[in-house]
Amino acid sequence: MNVLCLWRAVSMSENCSVIIDALIEQRRGKGMTQKELAGATGLTQSVISRFESKKAIPQLDTLLKIVSALGCAIVIAHDVK
Repeated sequence: MNVLCLWRAVSMSENCSVIIDALIEQRRGKGMTQKELAGATGLTQSVISRFESKKAIPQLDTLLKIVSALGCAIVIAHDVK
């Protein structure tokens, strides 16, 4: 399982963008199309397309379905100083 450690001290939308970019890279690295990922998640291809185009901050359940279908995990760590 791939683990994506992606959280940075920037805005929420920037962090979402970093996560989405990493998941797009994971999908492409597995040779999957958006349609194939949609089938693996139970989502529609249009949901995957909207997710990847960053038109909105993704719902947590959508994000978890995509992460699970790609066989990876997201670890969010908050650096407390």
